[in-house]
Amino acid sequence: MIAPNPAPFRLGFHLIHEGAAVSVWAPHASGVDLCLFDEDGTETRHPLRGPENGLWHGLLTGLKPGLRYGLRAHGPWDPYQGHRYNPARLLLDPYARGIEGRLVQATEDGFEAILSTDDPRDSAPFVPRGVLLAHPRHRTAPPRPRIPWERTIIYEAHVKGLTQRMPGIPRPLRGTYAALGHDAVIDYLTDLGITTLELLPIHAHATEPRLERLGLINYWGYNPLGFFAPHQAYATEAARDAGPQAVVDELRSAIDRLHHAGIEVILDVVYNHTCEGDNEGRQVSWRGFDSRGYYRSLPGEPGTLDDTTGTGGPLDFTEPRVIQMALDSLRYWLTDFGVDGFRFDLAATLGRTGRGFDRGHPFLVGVTIDPIIGAAKLVAEPWDIGPGGWQTGAFPAPMAEWNDHFRNTVRSFWLAETNLARRRSDAHGVRDLAYRLSGSSDVFGSDDATLARGPSASINYVACHDGFTLHDLTAYHRKRNEANGEHNNDGSNNNRSWNHGVEGPTDDPTVLSARRRSARNLLGTLLLSAGVPMIQAGDEMGRTQRGNNNAYCHDDETTWLDWHLEHWQDNLHATTRYLVSLRRENPVLQPSAFYRGTDDRDDTRDDLAWFDQAGLPATYAWWHDPSIRVIQMMRSLTDGPDALIIINGDPTKETVSLPLDRGPAWRLVWDSAWDSPDSKEAKTARQSEPVEPGEDLILPPHSMRLYLGTEESPHRH
Repeated sequence: MIAPNPAPFRLGFHLIHEGAAVSVWAPHASGVDLCLFDEDGTETRHPLRGPENGLWHGLLTGLKPGLRYGLRAHGPWDPYQGHRYNPARLLLDPYARGIEGRLVQATEDGFEAILSTDDPRDSAPFVPRGVLLAHPRHRTAPPRPRIPWERTIIYEAHVKGLTQRMPGIPRPLRGTYAALGHDAVIDYLTDLGITTLELLPIHAHATEPRLERLGLINYWGYNPLGFFAPHQAYATEAARDAGPQAVVDELRSAIDRLHHAGIEVILDVVYNHTCEGDNEGRQVSWRGFDSRGYYRSLPGEPGTLDDTTGTGGPLDFTEPRVIQMALDSLRYWLTDFGVDGFRFDLAATLGRTGRGFDRGHPFLVGVTIDPIIGAAKLVAEPWDIGPGGWQTGAFPAPMAEWNDHFRNTVRSFWLAETNLARRRSDAHGVRDLAYRLSGSSDVFGSDDATLARGPSASINYVACHDGFTLHDLTAYHRKRNEANGEHNNDGSNNNRSWNHGVEGPTDDPTVLSARRRSARNLLGTLLLSAGVPMIQAGDEMGRTQRGNNNAYCHDDETTWLDWHLEHWQDNLHATTRYLVSLRRENPVLQPSAFYRGTDDRDDTRDDLAWFDQAGLPATYAWWHDPSIRVIQMMRSLTDGPDALIIINGDPTKETVSLPLDRGPAWRLVWDSAWDSPDSKEAKTARQSEPVEPGEDLILPPHSMRLYLGTEESPHRH
């Protein structure tokens, strides 16, 4: 007879001093069996004790790390009431810290029926096992880098996509966790100026049956199979052969090496749904323990999912045990792996109550006030597809948010509206762009200064994994997603892109030159704006997905970075690296608080001021004139030189008068008209004489410039 677990509220299967303790939440089950597997696959079942407060638990002695296990739950089969108990289903422990094997690909012999119905056939041959891990090994980990938000540069990357083809990485390591900690990756990120590596999901995940039938794969990983175990396919072959403990150790080592180099690691986490899918989906874990308890259902219809994610399997964050599971997972990754933070996929779902989104939701409160989790970097993707699902700006401090206002405004100004300007149509002026350049105080500010989160709440981005790459924004008007198997119906149609007159690849030098300048404008706006910039991996060197704006199902050259660069790509990379260095070296470009439009120093310049093309202060009428495409932004700070950003969004060259004041002269440090900051033209321009306040300049079409103040000027008193 299995002994009682002395600590049943610690869920999962763990080695403790007395033996191995197991606990699982299955409140409507009539019984739960712990199933242990010998080396030859022989299964031994041990009925657990319970239920106690919905928990089934037990304690066994004589067990060792590496043991394979699963669970089986007994109870009613009544899908209309949200009950799908079937002891023929071998279930994965929701808290499994090691997972071995995978869901077997769908076959004609009824595999999908075995997992999704009350079919009496045993599912054990088709599903992965949990693995009992050893006590966490004591290791001397390097200290966390703890980069202040205002100095953070995020680089969003896929473990495999970043490293699969990277020169300098030995072939056995490519595409793996070990590659992340390799000198080639660390040297590249350090040279580029990246402070924080954000990884697409590395929690264990599975591929949807529909994709399997098409011979595709869920490459991005937004389909969780477990919230505590790393995805084993990203480990080296040697680690996979050695077992889940070696997979865990490989990932920990990579994170330690990144930390030693001063680089943070943020995980993209998917707590809003699981891989079990829709109402007729798989039954591999949560659904088999308590579908009604784990999943969000329609009011009065406990058997019908209320899917606000568009993916199926929506977890119910009104249920305390679901909240506990997510919080336990976050603490585990922070304490046992040492990660530095999280980006929450479809975070609006995590804050939903029966009345809609609530910024005071227990999960959001728990995340932000927990002494371990709340000290990490927390980033929300602030939307889902449910009613009232767009919640940008609504999340509580200290959470930051992906700022879709920034993405849309910057794309519109430099691409979609620039195309309109070429056709002599009115665009939307510069008012929204000014908000984005200055940190989006309209989104993250507040009339109550104590509630304003500051510009660091804004994660600024132009492109991310979901959508066109930065290059493709300049080369395609329409998405090209036919290879996804959905007849080009998937992916967004609201790309705000501009192909510069030719769709897709071209040899036209005029078109290519214009596209590359647009890419530099996008990168310049991203890296010189207040807020926290995020670069999608490969955008710094013009990576293309050939117009696919939803490449989630392609594990091939479509999504892997190609490191064999043409000359123009080297130039774009040099531009990105140079812009990052300018931001890093000049405090005026990394404000930690919103501007007040006042003077904090004994000189003539406010911390923020806006000027028109003639160098005159912006007026109300000017701000709201949709035809305006030229703007000057002056920024000042106590430490370091002032900054002046001048933008010409017109298709013609424009004369711009610098604001006339008694401040220091201006030195040109970057112009998006330069193919590269290392070009002869750029070096000559940077060595030219400073320009004085009030001087007239000629700005090329569709360009932006950054000037920094000189230390002294004859105009200063």
